[in-house]
Amino acid sequence: MPRREPAPTPDRPVPTAGTITVRVRYCECDPMGVAHHAAYVPWFEMGRTELLRESGSTYAELERAGVLLAIVRLDARYRRPARYDDLLELTTRVAGSSRVKIEHEYELRLLERTDGTPNAPGELLATASTTLACIDRDGRPAPLPDWLAGNGRA
Repeated sequence: MPRREPAPTPDRPVPTAGTITVRVRYCECDPMGVAHHAAYVPWFEMGRTELLRESGSTYAELERAGVLLAIVRLDARYRRPARYDDLLELTTRVAGSSRVKIEHEYELRLLERTDGTPNAPGELLATASTTLACIDRDGRPAPLPDWLAGNGRA
């Protein structure tokens, strides 16, 4: 079995929330110009990635250390459509963690609509939550690094 190197310790705490902007791309839309439901999943990943990056660490560094994070649950609620070229705001929050998992919550809001339809800036388009489990290279549960687990934060 490969030896697991210690995961790098970031130079600042992992934030509990963060916000990014996303512009809906043409390839993410159906023929009616509406963002396909599957396009939201990469946006959520972008939110998690940027939260981790704010701590001074990256997913690539975790993976090199043998710390792999697998989505074991995803729940999404679609309230209003996002459309081609809309500018969106995604807020990602750490909802909890344990020794082996991290839970996130997401809110996707409209910032700017460019297709001429009525614009409701701040309108909630979708909410979601995910659970990521830490696994080793053999796919078995593994402990999160202490700094990432929040030392047992609920």
